[in-house]
Amino acid sequence: MGDLLSHVLFAFAAFTVAGWAVSWLNRRWVAVGMVGAILPDLDVLGAFLDGAAVSAALGVPFDWAATHTLGGVLLLAAALALLFERSSQRRRAFGLLVAGGCLHLLIDGLKAWADGANGVSLYPFTWWRNPTPGLYLAADRRMLVLVALLVGGVWLVDRYLDPAGRE
Repeated sequence: MGDLLSHVLFAFAAFTVAGWAVSWLNRRWVAVGMVGAILPDLDVLGAFLDGAAVSAALGVPFDWAATHTLGGVLLLAAALALLFERSSQRRRAFGLLVAGGCLHLLIDGLKAWADGANGVSLYPFTWWRNPTPGLYLAADRRMLVLVALLVGGVWLVDRYLDPAGRE
């Protein structure tokens, strides 16, 4: 749980800071980017819903592990972007969902793995597994504390100093 929360909080901080420079990136769009940071972790749904059942329902081969890849993020972002009314909103939502998902995959690329290499995050474009620096473990609560402190600082600056001059 701490790992998922860290991804969402980090996305909040990143998109809020980006919103200081990009005029249309207001709090509503920051929330869309935060949803994008959740997309790769949808593979946990495999514990509740068997991939074979999804394959039978869709009529195509399906594996939950594919959601934790760049290809999975692109497909999920495209599907979610269709929920927006106008095409300009769909493009913006797609970009933010993909950016949030890629931010998640990038942060996961820094985790410590037993064999020293990340998963196949860039699938279906390549099967390459990048070597990881092993900066943290997924279960390390100190990472959540660091991200919470970062988010607290960003929130305070955004709330009280209003660097974007939005309100």
